[in-house]
Amino acid sequence: RKKIFFEKEINSLTFYHYKNSKEYRKILNFFGYKNRYRNLSKIPFLPTQLFKNFNLRSVSKKKIFKILTSSGTTGSTPSRIYLDKENAHNQVYVLSKIMSTILGNQRLPMLIVDQDPKLLNKSIFNARAAAIYGFSIFGKNHTYLLNQKKEIDYELLNKFLEKFGNKNFFVFGFTSFIYEKLIKNLLTKSVNFDFENAILLHGGGWKKMEKIKVNNKVFKDMLFKKLKIKNIYNYYGLVEQTGSIFIECKKCSCFITSIFSDILIRDKNFNIVKDGNKGFIQLLSLLPTSYPGHSILTEDIGEIVTDNKCECSNKGTRFLIHGRVKHSEIRGCSDI
Repeated sequence: RKKIFFEKEINSLTFYHYKNSKEYRKILNFFGYKNRYRNLSKIPFLPTQLFKNFNLRSVSKKKIFKILTSSGTTGSTPSRIYLDKENAHNQVYVLSKIMSTILGNQRLPMLIVDQDPKLLNKSIFNARAAAIYGFSIFGKNHTYLLNQKKEIDYELLNKFLEKFGNKNFFVFGFTSFIYEKLIKNLLTKSVNFDFENAILLHGGGWKKMEKIKVNNKVFKDMLFKKLKIKNIYNYYGLVEQTGSIFIECKKCSCFITSIFSDILIRDKNFNIVKDGNKGFIQLLSLLPTSYPGHSILTEDIGEIVTDNKCECSNKGTRFLIHGRVKHSEIRGCSDI
């Protein structure tokens, strides 16, 4: 049922963007695109790099409500994503649907393993701040673990845990920050309460983790051994398709597509590979309506998993990520 619906809607988005985005139309015309219905594997895709070099939008300037930018690295050009109010609203709506699968439908007290975004250098950490603000709408009683000196505020942490630690609470942070602050530097003797009721969401930062030989399983084992955290969820997402995040299954450690998204894997010649083989990840999403980001080719390497016999009830496409292709540009947000 999803395949029929999803394919129809993705084609409709392709037609819409072809009609309304001059730059997108030029690109597709160059490759001989004909405005006709296609199956998912034949849907045109844009490399994420194009969002750094061109102003890709499908609405007039007057309707632009917000411009999202990737953080990038010093000297690099960030991606620019143009949103109108409808697109921005749909991003929040879909993200809330996805987040409810791990948090439920009520906002939980939230501990953020970072500084208050007001203290961050916006020109460098804009994507980091955007992620904090974006996920903050699913929490309440927001408490930032780090003070102005980037040190752990134990007094504030203990107050938070004393007040909210006896029930479920939400912990969010970038993977490398979780490792540095909660695993390496948190002094448990200075914490009067445990994290057993925490629901932890983290993402990005795996490039740094690979350098120190800490994989996903080791990362989770460390968190459980030190802080007794059992509910740990990794997420995958790009600013080019904000809202269409993929949550890792707690049981099988695969990422799973939602009803709003799908994934294809292509080889170096951009041909679809058989399930179980590695290749470039192509992401498809129903959300991008104000810009042609509904079908993008990433610089990430992954594979679709079909022989998985996980006991969970999630029915989306399962996939693994094996890192970024060598020599590709380092993207700041994921490498914080």
